[in-house]
Amino acid sequence: MSDDPTLMPSKQAILEYLSDSNSDPSRRGIARAFGVKGEARADLRSLLKEMEEDGLLDRDRGKRLRAQTDMPPVLPVDVIAVDDDGELNLAPSSWREASRPPRIFLTRKEAAKARPTPGVGDRLLVRISERKKNVYAASVIRTIGKAAPRTLGVFKAAKFGGVVEPVDKRARGKMTVDKPDTMGAVDGDLVWVEAVRHRGRHGARARVKEIAGRVDDRSAFSEIALAAHGIPTDMPAAALEEAAAARLPGPEGRIDLRDRPLLTIDPADAKDHDDAVWAAPDDDPQNPDGFIVIVAIADVSWFVKPGSALDREARRRGNSVYLPDRVVPMLPERLSNNLCSLREGEDRPCLAVELRLAADGRKLSQRFMRATMRSAAKLSYEAAQAIIDAAPKGDRGQGQGTVETTIRHLYAAFQARWREREKRAPLDLDLPERKIVFDENGFVAGVEVKERLDAHRLIEEFMILANVAAAETLERRKTPQIYRVHDTPDPERLQATREYLETLDYSLVKGGSLRPMHFNQLLSIARQRDQIELVSEVVLRSQRQAIYDTENLGHFGLNLARYSHFTSPIRRYADLIVHRALVRALNLGPGGQTDAEAQELQRVAEDISDLERRAMAAERESKDRFLASFLADRVGETFEARIRGVTRFGIFVALEGTGADGFVPMRALGHERFNHEEAVNAVIGERSKRGFRLGQKVDVRLEEAAPVAGGLRFDMLSDPIEIARPKAALARDTGSPRRTATSKSGTKSKTCPKPQSGAKREKPRQGDADAGKDKPTKKRTRSNAKSRKR
Repeated sequence: MSDDPTLMPSKQAILEYLSDSNSDPSRRGIARAFGVKGEARADLRSLLKEMEEDGLLDRDRGKRLRAQTDMPPVLPVDVIAVDDDGELNLAPSSWREASRPPRIFLTRKEAAKARPTPGVGDRLLVRISERKKNVYAASVIRTIGKAAPRTLGVFKAAKFGGVVEPVDKRARGKMTVDKPDTMGAVDGDLVWVEAVRHRGRHGARARVKEIAGRVDDRSAFSEIALAAHGIPTDMPAAALEEAAAARLPGPEGRIDLRDRPLLTIDPADAKDHDDAVWAAPDDDPQNPDGFIVIVAIADVSWFVKPGSALDREARRRGNSVYLPDRVVPMLPERLSNNLCSLREGEDRPCLAVELRLAADGRKLSQRFMRATMRSAAKLSYEAAQAIIDAAPKGDRGQGQGTVETTIRHLYAAFQARWREREKRAPLDLDLPERKIVFDENGFVAGVEVKERLDAHRLIEEFMILANVAAAETLERRKTPQIYRVHDTPDPERLQATREYLETLDYSLVKGGSLRPMHFNQLLSIARQRDQIELVSEVVLRSQRQAIYDTENLGHFGLNLARYSHFTSPIRRYADLIVHRALVRALNLGPGGQTDAEAQELQRVAEDISDLERRAMAAERESKDRFLASFLADRVGETFEARIRGVTRFGIFVALEGTGADGFVPMRALGHERFNHEEAVNAVIGERSKRGFRLGQKVDVRLEEAAPVAGGLRFDMLSDPIEIARPKAALARDTGSPRRTATSKSGTKSKTCPKPQSGAKREKPRQGDADAGKDKPTKKRTRSNAKSRKR
């Protein structure tokens, strides 16, 4: 026993003491046994009370303390998950055994009796009854609040129990876990822990609440990303109940489109299909060589009513989250993959827009309708492209089969629309999109660059057209809506980009007349100079991020005056909001926008913009972890890379091929001191005056891979190069008058820099899907810069 009156005994020590038949079970006896004196007795009293609240101790009629050994009939529990049937999985709020706790479940029926209906993260007081060994059914007595916040971390075993290192880099340090609170966790377990009230000088303490898996399991990387950003993965019971009770509507009161061979065209592995398309020549003599196009979208507003449990959960999530190995849907799977999905050969409700196009691609009219459709075929992009490629040149759709005929009609209408698009001249970025490929066992097999097909462009162009039609219709009807807006570039960022492009012999128009076409002119020159990846990244970084807003700021990237998201209500809450607005504006039946919802749209727009950024961050971080794991056994190898960021701490590089991001610290750049020069987006050596700049191709050697953190560290092998300075920067430095940038001769640059960065790591943003893309360029040959290979 301790002679230090300020040192508290551990919970385990108290429990072991009480289990001894010769122990004094009173509070005074415990204090005497552990040498707790003076003011420390108050801390001991609080500790014992906490152990009682947690179910570790109870009192007999004489109020003597004793260790709780059996499952009590009434205990506090935390809701930790909801299964596909809506059954809640519970765990004791405190569990002192080294083994895992028994299974406790709460049926959907029992959960529905509680008010409010409990969900994941709630703490309940329940009465339990044993159904079979180590399995208990629960009934709710009352809700007693929220469970303590949980943290995901990696468990490291120790004699006293263990240490948990949080996977979130923002978390403060490690947490100590006493042996009775480990719940049987072993080295390398990925565990959920909650902090416990702690007195003493030994840092933060926690108890293991759930073992989520192994850190080396293939699913751990996505689990970490979701946990780090607080993305919910379990549906509340009330939402699952509503989804289970949902039924398909009949065709009554709807336009019948089942005689039109509408087609879904999606990635080959898509599980939900929320859009379908159809086209045919317009037989109106007033529109010679024109087209009729129908874009049909899943009628999610029929199933998800404002204020319902499904609606509350969809708003809480904001969007589906697409990770390399899994999807976290916005809606329960019964809706997203079944009732709302436009399945081949099955009747489905839809909200459709009929568009009349002129021969030159101009939109002449639009008509929205609530309808019933039946998909004639589920096609992949590759299958649709094969039909397009097999058609004779100039064919306007006179094919043999219904599906082939529809595809050819669609393609002919798309070609007309594409000519109209070229006149509009939206921002034409050329950024390769990479996909992590898994083997049959779920491990990373490699990374492939997605090929951009005309079939992709066809669907994207008709979705954009439908989104524009939705925004225009709601404006005409003066119905409150949420726009998808992309504001013009920030002037300061644009000026920095302009000065940087000057060092590459490019010029960019000044003043308020800047349009997407001006960026496109730069991109066209960059293709000729074999600098398209570099300049595309520079242009992308100069743009603001697209967001949702009730104020129409237009869409700079698409060069559109008004634009809303309408075409993906299964995976985006913004689209569901627009559907409801259309239902209300056009009197299309139940499920329309309510007055309360209309008044809250700005707050909704801000929330879902934040949730979209959260999803993008989780996707990026999970990719980083998968790629770090994929490269972990290649430490010591040399890679071709491109510099994607420069800071005062070092430089960030992206590997050619995989696109994996990594860091080269300043100390690994060479044998001299390098300083960050923000004006030229480079780090420059003090002695040689040579350096490394954004966009430069380099050779690097992998020194360390940390899959859990998603980090890669490299050493630089390439020599530094001469760094040009922009004229504006030189003018500022010398005090001479600033000169206006003029057109350059077009001389090909030997370096490939990128725009601004700061001391803080900021990976380049992924391009907004609204901005459009082109086919990725072929891989370029390596530069002739000297390298210091081993």
